[in-house]
Amino acid sequence: MKLTNIKDIFKNKISIDSLIKINGWVKNKRISKSNLIFIDLYDGSFINTLQIVSNNKLLNYYTEIIKLTTGCSISVKGKLIKSFKDKEKLELHVLELNVLGWVKNPNFYPISSKKHTMEHLRKFSHLRSRTNIIGAISRIRSVVFQGFHNYFYKNGYYWVPSPIITSINSEGAGEMFSVLNENFKENNIDKNNNFFGKKVFLTVSGQLTIESYACSISKVYTFGPIFRAENSNTTRHLSEFWMLEVELAFLNLNKIIHVIEKILKYVISLVLKNNYEDLLFLKKNINENIIFRLKKFVSSKIKKINYVDAVKILKENYNFNDNSIFFGMDLNSDHEKFLVDKYFKAPLIILNYPKELKPFYMRINDDNKTVSNLDILFPGVGEIIGGSQREERIKYLEKRILELKLNKKHYKWYRDLRNYGTVPHSGFGLGLERLIMYITGIKNIKDVIPFPRTIKNADF
Repeated sequence: MKLTNIKDIFKNKISIDSLIKINGWVKNKRISKSNLIFIDLYDGSFINTLQIVSNNKLLNYYTEIIKLTTGCSISVKGKLIKSFKDKEKLELHVLELNVLGWVKNPNFYPISSKKHTMEHLRKFSHLRSRTNIIGAISRIRSVVFQGFHNYFYKNGYYWVPSPIITSINSEGAGEMFSVLNENFKENNIDKNNNFFGKKVFLTVSGQLTIESYACSISKVYTFGPIFRAENSNTTRHLSEFWMLEVELAFLNLNKIIHVIEKILKYVISLVLKNNYEDLLFLKKNINENIIFRLKKFVSSKIKKINYVDAVKILKENYNFNDNSIFFGMDLNSDHEKFLVDKYFKAPLIILNYPKELKPFYMRINDDNKTVSNLDILFPGVGEIIGGSQREERIKYLEKRILELKLNKKHYKWYRDLRNYGTVPHSGFGLGLERLIMYITGIKNIKDVIPFPRTIKNADF
């Protein structure tokens, strides 16, 4: 018999009356008065379960099938037919059912068929993907990930793996995780044998390294985990998360904005096409506006304002002490929420921040006060993308390195890019988990990554 999955059945890729084989896990089990057993089976390929119907004539009906509980794994061979009660539904009539794995203590199984809170599910990250909500998020996340790679492949970008172990801070500020790199001998650290010969850290960004490749093969990206040792235990922060970073030679800030919009619309369109049933489930259980706002995003241009105009809007409309709103202030999460959730009620690009608020590598504007940068804020999430035109002029770059009191020697190779055939170039970084939050409507970032890493939490 043909091994198939539940998604193919619901997408009408399997003919009625076909003999097929399905592997999966029991979601629910019911026994009728006529001793028919109805099993809701799922295999993770689709949001819906497939109803499995077994009668008491099967050899292992009384020894195994009747004892099945939620979470058991089974392999089923049977005939796919239209349901007798509802001709719009399909069900599999069992010819053979084999139990692959039992749930040892059904009363203690933490992922029962009832609805669980997200807080409960976080305690069982190794099992929570068996729920409809985490399954839906996982399928969407996978489509988004593959969508980015497909877009770049089709549009002539080159993937460049950036190092995870680094000796410099790409952001020029913030806390980094130090890598213990001494050799171990009989459980004791040999202090005189430093593996790398210097202090090294887990990367906070791959930007600087892939800039070097943009300055040679023009269109590049990297996509992988990055690490921030921030003492933040909020709904929007993780210590380990995935970042898409793109660098393009010969492009200014305005052109990079156009690139960002095309990429985001491509990926979100893929989700609308490939994960519509998952979105319907999230619409019903999380946010009724999910599909509407995703479609609106695809068909609309993202609004743009300058930082100075954002400050003006806050000063005129924000219900806060006017003295706290001024040019040069950093926009906090409350300011961002007001702008995107209440004032514009849509995704927003804020351009040209004061240079004091941004890293050393951003290009100084002609006013010598601001940098040629962008932050993209999304409703309900906040900042998802940060980018800029990179400073290609060596004198300006070196001045900024000194202003921020960075060690000039650490950036010699980066400065070389400006000394040997410098070109205008721009790039951006996109936080994958925050984008998934926007797409799914999930409020806590810990629920859109399989195994969240936060302060005081590195379980599993």
